[in-house]
Amino acid sequence: MALRAKKGRISSAYRSRRWPWVLLILFLIVFAAAYYFRVPASGYAQTATAYSARVACSCRFVAGRDLEDCKKDRLAGMELVTLVEDADAKSVTARFPLIASDTASYRKGFGCVLEKWED
Repeated sequence: MALRAKKGRISSAYRSRRWPWVLLILFLIVFAAAYYFRVPASGYAQTATAYSARVACSCRFVAGRDLEDCKKDRLAGMELVTLVEDADAKSVTARFPLIASDTASYRKGFGCVLEKWED
């Protein structure tokens, strides 16, 4: 009976030492995947924010709809893009967390145009 109890403690101690290694390996896998897909993810985020800013700006300042109503015009998969309106500047800024941000401003005679991108 004493042998069984001791064996159970060894197994438990082994498991408790194994968890930090499992977490470290999972972290490294997630980090490697994020590093590998950083260029496509950045491109998709930039495209999503540019599209959303321009469409929301047109919806808000050309069509005259409320920004909350304009959020319905986003395409599927753009749920992480947030929209912020600046009524004084007549612009809408779209942001994708930690990756991209774009602003479109209303210009009379031109409609809504994106601000220049930095290279």
